Amino acid sequence: MEDKKIFVGSGISKFEGNLVSCSICLSDLPSEHIFEYNSKKYIKLNVQKKKEQDQYGKTHSVSIDTWKPEAKKEPVPAVDSSNDLPF
Repeated sequence: MEDKKIFVGSGISKFEGNLVSCSICLSDLPSEHIFEYNSKKYIKLNVQKKKEQDQYGKTHSVSIDTWKPEAKKEPVPAVDSSNDLPF
């Protein structure tokens, strides 16, 4: 199941598509998607080409990468009933 996209900005293709210049609204970044590594804060973003250019000339959208790996399930050890003691 895919999470709902959280859009935080937009971009425009420049230099014959060799560069996408983006603007990100920092106020729209949910704190639960900001992570820290080596005392620095990061957020994973996805930049995707729009189907068509919007009214402002924007050709790309920017959203938060909300994908998280599934938690590993630890195997439950089998219960050995032959060692059950009555006391």
